[in-house]
Amino acid sequence: MVFSSLIFLYLFLPACLILYFAGKSISYRNWLLVVFSLFFYAWGEPVYVLVLMFSALVNYGFGRLIGDGGRNRHARALMIASVVFNLALLGYFKYIGFLVENLNRLGLSLPVPDVVLPIGISFYTFQTLSYVIDVYRGTVAVQRSYRDFLLYVALFPQLIAGPIVRYSEIEPQIAKREVKLSSIYYGVLRFCIGLGKKVLLANYAGSVATQMLGGDLSSATTLGGWLGILMYTFQIYYDFSGYSDMAIGLGRIFGFRYAENFNLPYISKSITEFWRRWHISLGSFFRDYVYIPLGGNRRHQVVNLLVVWVLTGLWHGASWNFALWGFYFFVLLLIEKTFPQVFTRIPGVLRQILTFFLVVMGWVLFYCTDMSRLGQTFGLLFGFSGAGLTSGQINITLLNNLPLLLLCAVGCTQLPRFVGMLFSGLCAEDRRRKPRKRMVYVVVLYVFDLVLLALSTISLIGSSYNPFLYFRF
Repeated sequence: MVFSSLIFLYLFLPACLILYFAGKSISYRNWLLVVFSLFFYAWGEPVYVLVLMFSALVNYGFGRLIGDGGRNRHARALMIASVVFNLALLGYFKYIGFLVENLNRLGLSLPVPDVVLPIGISFYTFQTLSYVIDVYRGTVAVQRSYRDFLLYVALFPQLIAGPIVRYSEIEPQIAKREVKLSSIYYGVLRFCIGLGKKVLLANYAGSVATQMLGGDLSSATTLGGWLGILMYTFQIYYDFSGYSDMAIGLGRIFGFRYAENFNLPYISKSITEFWRRWHISLGSFFRDYVYIPLGGNRRHQVVNLLVVWVLTGLWHGASWNFALWGFYFFVLLLIEKTFPQVFTRIPGVLRQILTFFLVVMGWVLFYCTDMSRLGQTFGLLFGFSGAGLTSGQINITLLNNLPLLLLCAVGCTQLPRFVGMLFSGLCAEDRRRKPRKRMVYVVVLYVFDLVLLALSTISLIGSSYNPFLYFRF
């Protein structure tokens, strides 16, 4: 089940909210969220929900053994065993087929196992890993309730696509949380904005990208190729950031506060800045649990960067294009770190354009899982292959989609945030001076929510194209 589905919007979520607010006991609410979260996951993964529960049980047990034993001589061995277990579980489901295929290319004839990837396993595996490591480090207290630990792992707002939530961020909220009307108000607004980003922007941008890049590239044009990769650039941003917005909004409604996962990454003026703004929870995970333990900036910095970025690429998928994508960003970051004075001399606007161009080139690597098709796509974009610069049909397609392209581009800038801050400032001012006028602003925001919900619903009813890119991760 996904947030951008009619079943979730009009059956699952209303039922969960009604039952959640029907009781005030924190124990009742935690049990309810566990049950609904497992049902949410089992809707699309009826068998692999057992893998989720087993993973949570094993890591809960490791946490208890490490936490109850204190910093004894077995704690490090238990922590390492937990890391091995989690990576083995993730490796089997996500990478075993990829590994066997590559071994066969070396001359072996092994049968390739047909393993279905459990949804969200990359996210909840990293969450359980971070918990056990933090218990070992002594930075969080051990969770003694399996139900509450399962709630942390399986809570449906962030279960299948993050953000990757640290146990330390959510620990106090599991035992005690207060749901205020202002939090519900903000949560609803944030959820509807995320839903609109996913359904009204990402889906339509993705449809154009598939039309331009998903067919026979030998008959495609260079302009069509650029239109396609730009639309994919916007699709992946609005798809994932929209899901994060919905997760943050849902969490706030239930009393949980999740950290931001995106911060306008396409306005970055360097690749370093881009990765501080894009998928923030993943970047901080690799920094704290891989890069720094390897030595960080103190020793073997280049090797540490290489390891982190190859792992970052492979985390996204069991395919060589993802490893190449990670290596690409490793090279760019290494160049920035080695020659910082070169980039600081470039005017800010030009650095922003250059960074966006380099990111788009990275999305070409990300998009093409077939390596031969990857070469064709780059050839198409730079005029070395394809059916020419443009065509009459491509010109019409571009004109028809120009409003969508411009809307997506503006949505990636600070303008929407500026308008929101201005609106919030007016509300705050009128709260002190003109309470009735403030109510008008509140009503306007609710109407805005309803419009986004209505338009998203109409789009979901009228279109069968509703992919979710991060399902495969």
